Amino acid sequence: MGRGDKKSARGKRFMGSYGNSRKRADNKVSVIKSAPKAVVAEVSVEEKKKPAKKKAE
Repeated sequence: MGRGDKKSARGKRFMGSYGNSRKRADNKVSVIKSAPKAVVAEVSVEEKKKPAKKKAE
């Protein structure tokens, strides 16, 4: 029951094979769908720019 034993899990790990004593991991990955992204309203360039403040004297 060591590395050379093809029937043991240790032997299968050493050989790089799979079987009854070394099962493959399930690749069942659940995909979580995100909520739809909110639509951002476009702001015109005129609304974005604010008049420059004058410096106080």
